[in-house]
Amino acid sequence: MENLRKYGKPPFNIAVVHGGPGAPGEMAPVARELAQNRGVLEPLQTEETMHGQIDELKTVLEENAEFPVILIGHSWGAMLSYMLTAQEQSLVRKLILVDSGVFDDKYAAEIGKTRISRLSEEERPVLRSLSEMLDYQNSEEKNGMFAQVGKLVLKADSYDPFPDESEVIEYQYDIYESVWKEVTDLRSSGGLVALGKWIRCPVVAIHGDYDPHPPAGVRDPLSQVIKDFRFILLENCGHTPWIERQAKDRFYKILREESE
Repeated sequence: MENLRKYGKPPFNIAVVHGGPGAPGEMAPVARELAQNRGVLEPLQTEETMHGQIDELKTVLEENAEFPVILIGHSWGAMLSYMLTAQEQSLVRKLILVDSGVFDDKYAAEIGKTRISRLSEEERPVLRSLSEMLDYQNSEEKNGMFAQVGKLVLKADSYDPFPDESEVIEYQYDIYESVWKEVTDLRSSGGLVALGKWIRCPVVAIHGDYDPHPPAGVRDPLSQVIKDFRFILLENCGHTPWIERQAKDRFYKILREESE
């Protein structure tokens, strides 16, 4: 799999960074929307370690972008963009976090409980079973199961979504498992949020009020370590704003304004 797609015309000074880890391609609709009058890069993460993905993103940007860039990251991609920005301050003009993962462990326990509570009685054991089976299957089978988990999670994470037309290219469980363990270890140590003190550019967090990732888990930790930080809460919006009927238009309006 190639690790970059380009939209619009040069100069490429906006990059959209997908989540997962291990779910490349999901931000294609956002890239297309912004590329109507801009050049947009969509890096696709292929490395199997946290630092590998940071270095890969840096290399892709250095080889293709006009600096400084506006980084727009979703979910895990928001956290990845945050880490790169802390490491390479001169490369980033503005950081936009879209429904980021939480930055403090005390908020993380709520996420799984919220998701389970939103599924039907028939769906709950399916999600639990798939999650358990991922520990025992071979890699090829894991990717299919990971995709099924992703569909259930998307349902739980969404408020009023359009019909699912996922643009994820490939679900990659091995990447998810490896990278996410490193991220959670860093978060547990306090090292993840501490990186924010190195960020000098403006940071804007956009977050759905229905997202199982508690808004406070992004707003409260980051507001304490980043000097230029703003938080925007989207009403009637889940984890993926661009698929939400009631929030999509406002989300894109905010994103266009913030990426000028």
